[in-house]
Amino acid sequence: MKTLATVLTMLFACSQATGPGESSAADAIDIGSRRELFVDTHLIDRFVGRAELRLHRPTERSDAFICNKPWEGNVSGYPVFFQDGKTYRMYYRAGNWRALGQQTHQDFTCYAESRDGIHWTRPDLGLVEFNGSRKNNIILTGDVSLTFVPFLDTNPACKPDQRFKALAVLDKPTRGLYAFASGDAIRWRQLGSQPLITKGKFDSQNLAFWDSVRGRYVAFFREMRGPNDEFGAKGPQLGLDDKGPARDVLTSTSADFRHWTQPRWIDYPDSPRMQIYVNQIRPYYRAPHLFVGFPCRFMAGREIEKGLPITKHPSYKFGSITETLFMTSRDGVNFRRWGEAFVRPGPRRTRWIYAGTMPGYGLLETRSETADTPNELSLYVDDGGSWSSGGKAKRFRRYSLRIDGFVSLQAPLSGGEIVTRPITFRGDALTMNFSTSAAGSVRVEIQDSTGKPIDGFRLEDCPEIFGDSLNRTIRWQGQPAVSQLADRPVRLRFVIKDADLYSFQFTNGH
Repeated sequence: MKTLATVLTMLFACSQATGPGESSAADAIDIGSRRELFVDTHLIDRFVGRAELRLHRPTERSDAFICNKPWEGNVSGYPVFFQDGKTYRMYYRAGNWRALGQQTHQDFTCYAESRDGIHWTRPDLGLVEFNGSRKNNIILTGDVSLTFVPFLDTNPACKPDQRFKALAVLDKPTRGLYAFASGDAIRWRQLGSQPLITKGKFDSQNLAFWDSVRGRYVAFFREMRGPNDEFGAKGPQLGLDDKGPARDVLTSTSADFRHWTQPRWIDYPDSPRMQIYVNQIRPYYRAPHLFVGFPCRFMAGREIEKGLPITKHPSYKFGSITETLFMTSRDGVNFRRWGEAFVRPGPRRTRWIYAGTMPGYGLLETRSETADTPNELSLYVDDGGSWSSGGKAKRFRRYSLRIDGFVSLQAPLSGGEIVTRPITFRGDALTMNFSTSAAGSVRVEIQDSTGKPIDGFRLEDCPEIFGDSLNRTIRWQGQPAVSQLADRPVRLRFVIKDADLYSFQFTNGH
């Protein structure tokens, strides 16, 4: 009978026989010439030293928009942003309350636009009368305005008069998500008399978009999720005790925007249960095979500042705090959700309330306001501060982030590295988005599928790369050409010191 020590020795020997992370050529991941971000460990076989994936937080900039017109007010919100050619478009709910359920005017859907994504204007559309005047930017009125979420339909087969589509909740004839369309982004009509999707609670932003990689429409929407994944769960909500139903996200897909698959929950492997208020999921425009989401975490029972005058009414039970998270997925169902906040409430007391830091739906590339620096990403947060001070103007704050800068592969000066799983690529050069300190560096080695360095692409053939660039070409022995390795299973070894590596891509044209 073998002893335990003998068995362990045999197991160790077997594990070493194939080498760490070794796999066959058939297992190689084909990344083609697409950009890959370090937002998950999908491509990483192993970490060495002090290398790790590090979540980055955006920088708060300034007010992008203040809802201070008479038809707007303190419960304006749910902003939606997207770029359409040279025009940036924004839609938002306009509303105002004296107290819970006591509106000063009905809800509206309003429209604004921008040439740079930073400064926004309200066009006088002349569509809807308010207080005897049509000089306003209102495009829709009534129940549809509570959860109206438009998008630019990039489906090549999209009809011109439906180039813009939207989902919105209506209660009649049946409660559910209804479709709307427009040819000019301003004048909207309902598509059909029946809802597209009926399974869900839908009481927040419910969104859809065309997934160009998979050739289908995808929707994400709100439902209450029971501890055992029940739909429409009821009872005391999930709080700090990890019990009860929780706000969460369902997804469904469609080939034609009319017929949708049965909804299913999205999942978060290795993430604890939590309440998600809005999901704000979209394909990342520089790597559309990746979904990025900015969900709003809803922390029930943790309110510090009680909103006045609204929360002085006993029926207004908003004893919670909200903040923005970051998550990503490669299939639209399984998400890597970071537990640390992406946007914290921060030092302002007025944000430590219900809806105090609610992410808007949109991610835009905009110019940097710092001279001699590249473009950046802009995202927008619904600042709920007006609720806590009795103010009348809701604000949408702009935040900025480095392009691809959600998460980086990072190591201190003492160094760290990763080795990828076997991949195949197409292209003649390797580029990367990175930043180092003055003393830091990045070096890259290309190995065969077994982990053996390839002559001409060894680590010593790659000089230390330092600086800060969104698109630096890697060179070995002074040459960038890697075309002889295309379509062949290889591994990449990134060695970093006091540096951040955000993304890499094999490209043509060098």
